[in-house]
Amino acid sequence: MSEATTAIDATPPPATARIGFFERYLTLWVALCIVAGTLLGHALPGRFEAMGQMEIAKVNLPVAGLIWLMIIPMLLKIDFGAMAGVRRQWKGIGVTLVINWAVKPFSMALLGWMFIRHVFAAWLPADQLDSYVAGLILLAAAPCTAMVFVWSNLCGGEPNFTLSQVAVNDAIMVVAFAPIVGLLLGISAITVPWNTLVLSVVLYIVVPVLISVIVRRLVLSHGGQIALGRLLARLGPISLGALLLTLVLLFGFQGQQILAQPLIIAMLAVPILIQVYFNSGLAYLLNRQLGVPHCVAAPSALIGASNFFELAVATAVGLFGVHSGAALATVVGVLIEVPVMLSVVRIVTVSKHWYETRTA
Repeated sequence: MSEATTAIDATPPPATARIGFFERYLTLWVALCIVAGTLLGHALPGRFEAMGQMEIAKVNLPVAGLIWLMIIPMLLKIDFGAMAGVRRQWKGIGVTLVINWAVKPFSMALLGWMFIRHVFAAWLPADQLDSYVAGLILLAAAPCTAMVFVWSNLCGGEPNFTLSQVAVNDAIMVVAFAPIVGLLLGISAITVPWNTLVLSVVLYIVVPVLISVIVRRLVLSHGGQIALGRLLARLGPISLGALLLTLVLLFGFQGQQILAQPLIIAMLAVPILIQVYFNSGLAYLLNRQLGVPHCVAAPSALIGASNFFELAVATAVGLFGVHSGAALATVVGVLIEVPVMLSVVRIVTVSKHWYETRTA
């Protein structure tokens, strides 16, 4: 039996794992890293300035290394052979694709323009307004990968749908991420550094995807799903540790600006929160209208709302630098990811009876 068939006919390991201790309290760890990074950046500005200058072709080497340690273990969970099962839940997958690629990036661009350039503009640094908007666009332009397996499992989602949807999204992301980001940055009157954007896509999508596919196949060919599960269990703490160290670095680079204007984080969080609830609600309602089962509609709503913040952080750093407002905006997405997605899980779970009670 092929790997693709196994992924379709059996429950895949990633979707059956409960949310772990560190993942459950990710917001706490992120908050502690924000405090630690901000204080260290204020106390040791010279050290962080030196690390900020460790670049090749506008790629910050310390951050790039940590980003790879974050992204590759997550991509190892994705079976691209599962795309063969797309036709089984084509309505739910179609809804999620529309939300992820035709609604979410554009709604975030609109919310960024509304809140950053107008509602909150008087309280934000004038020279960073474009950068904040760019960071929000980057955050919304790539759908989440690994964590949606956890969210799907918590709401009783159909694991094979989740696996197929994530595989399709990742395949599309390779070719669609750069054009959508470039289009929205251009619409927002932000200069698009195309060379850097393409380099970021190659470094943080294409290369990690290729590495993960090769490693996954090698591990499965020698030890099967058991060996892959063991590898993922070992790499999980490394991935989380790399994420937390990246946050310390980024907030160290941003330390002085944050201490000068601590409300920046709260103001950046507003459009992110609105777009999460808007897009998840829209996906949920569209699936209900189309008669999609709740076990598919629930993860569809979650995938439609969540973000691949690791990629967003890496691209923001590559495009605009470690000291930019774009990098800070993407990091705020990490801060609120767990509590806001758990709230969406709660909403789709308690509304199951309503969802399944269709009006004539």
